[in-house]
Amino acid sequence: MSAAAEPLLRVEDLRVQFPTEDGVVHAVDGVSYQLAAGATLGIVGESGSGKSVASLTTIGLTRTQGARISGRILLQGQDLLALSERRLRQVRGNEVAMIFQDPLSSLHPFFKVGAQIAEAIRAHRDCSRAQARRRAVELLELVGIPEAQRRAGAYPHEFSGGMRQRAMIAMALANEPKLLIADEPTTALDVTVQAQILALLRRLQGELGMAIVIITHDLGVVAEMAQEIAVMYAGRIVEMAPAEAIFARPEHPYTWGLLRSIPTLQAPREQALVPIGGTPPSLISPPSGCHFHPRCAYAQPDHARIDPGLEPVAGERGHTVACLLSGEERRRIWSQLRGAQGESSA
Repeated sequence: MSAAAEPLLRVEDLRVQFPTEDGVVHAVDGVSYQLAAGATLGIVGESGSGKSVASLTTIGLTRTQGARISGRILLQGQDLLALSERRLRQVRGNEVAMIFQDPLSSLHPFFKVGAQIAEAIRAHRDCSRAQARRRAVELLELVGIPEAQRRAGAYPHEFSGGMRQRAMIAMALANEPKLLIADEPTTALDVTVQAQILALLRRLQGELGMAIVIITHDLGVVAEMAQEIAVMYAGRIVEMAPAEAIFARPEHPYTWGLLRSIPTLQAPREQALVPIGGTPPSLISPPSGCHFHPRCAYAQPDHARIDPGLEPVAGERGHTVACLLSGEERRRIWSQLRGAQGESSA
């Protein structure tokens, strides 16, 4: 691959383990992906699948939690895992920024919103307090906060949930990062505000040219945001493909379950959603073989012994899946599931 074609971010065989009194938690177990400059990757999966831990590790926030980390995280060829804490602080918030799940707990309750954004600017830029304050107001205007000058002097509890999330986005964009990680950016918001936040991220990405990793448990959130989607289960990526392929031709039974749990306007009001049976596995003692086999309706006896790796899907560029069912079986089952869903919606 030529230097011009090098991805902005390349994650290679990332593993993150947390020693506990009950055993070692295998939070991230061999995750690999890459992301081009200006592109968007969606990482989806249930709570506890390792989505957030993988991204927190990218910006070095699992180091202080006693995590055992291996693999490589390359940002423009620079391995973030090999950086000193001092150098990583220079990267964090400057070249890579993150929007956290809960803005109310991420913003300091004792400091005004504008002052917190200005502090993020001064941590990486040689500027006066007045200059940082003006830039903070500009950023609040950029993310659509009305009366930004006045609102910069307000405390976080004086903002609505949607406005706090916009303020967090403003802080993340303060230094125009090359990579923005958005961890469940719309979790606690109603659907109208959720749509506004996603539209805002798309607009700002177009204006600033940054790459985005958006983490969520909801495939519907990434439907219009991401060019590529990685589906995580039990600390691993079990399917990865262009977004169009994930929605039209999913290959993994877990992805089928996520898709079938999304409500549609075409379905009758009385039609129940189809949940994924069972519960997510323990990451201290994950199931043998295919980690999903205890919850998979199509598992065979040998699936408890054989651990599948990601393999290319025949005829599908950039589509990989970790499943022991044959490609023909997977296509047949998905066709039946889609047909049954269509009949019930008719």
